[in-house]
Amino acid sequence: MNNRILVFTDLDGTLLDRRTYSFEPARPALRLLRESGIPLIICTSKTRAEVEEIREALGNTDPFVVENGGAVFVPEGYFSIALEAARTDSGYLIVEMGTSYSRILSVFSRMKERLPGRLRGFSDLTIKEVARLTGLSFEEAARAKEREYDEPFVLDDPAANLDAVREMAESAGLSISRGRFFHLTGDNDKGRAVRLVKDIYARTDGITPRTIGLGDSPNDLPLLENVDFPVLVQKPGGRYEPSIRMDNLILAPGEGPIGWSVAVRELAERLTG
Repeated sequence: MNNRILVFTDLDGTLLDRRTYSFEPARPALRLLRESGIPLIICTSKTRAEVEEIREALGNTDPFVVENGGAVFVPEGYFSIALEAARTDSGYLIVEMGTSYSRILSVFSRMKERLPGRLRGFSDLTIKEVARLTGLSFEEAARAKEREYDEPFVLDDPAANLDAVREMAESAGLSISRGRFFHLTGDNDKGRAVRLVKDIYARTDGITPRTIGLGDSPNDLPLLENVDFPVLVQKPGGRYEPSIRMDNLILAPGEGPIGWSVAVRELAERLTG
């Protein structure tokens, strides 16, 4: 049999427009994936509640990854093989790779004590404040606060304070990643989650899948490093994230979902042709 093709994608600034959160320009490529039977696996810093809403809008029924690799959610019955490390909840098999949110908040509280007034996490903000900070609607901001494995935060004067924050995180066995916000997480990232999902498909099919990955920010680097065809999507102004450098990196010719659609269509047509 031919190798299955998988597409892993970030959301904000990649499949979703950074300002409007629309995926409208990506509809032609989304249609092609659906017609070709190519799974679209969302791999994001967003919460389960946020992703469920977006998957419904997309008509997506494939596995997904939340909170920077905090957990992989697989719809029950999706795979024919058993997932030994998974727990069952709300119609999903869930493989948890991250640290509990309560543990993360405990460490974050100590960080705020060390750097008073310098850090503000989503847990400190009201729904209205999250909405204003992100541009999300009130309902979307409420879903963004339903964290399970990751605390997004704003850091005043990163040049002066980031090293101290990283040191505190690492001494507690946690890590810092950076996208639109800083994120305090456990020892998880998008790359580990991508490897796990690839392995599940490989065990199901008996053959290694070919993989496409798309992102736009530093926290997408682990995702891009673990796929066969890594695609970097343009940021506003036509620029690309300068910290992401790979020999085989594909630069999507367009911002957000516009570039996403072009790159996905070209790669999917090439790999299925």
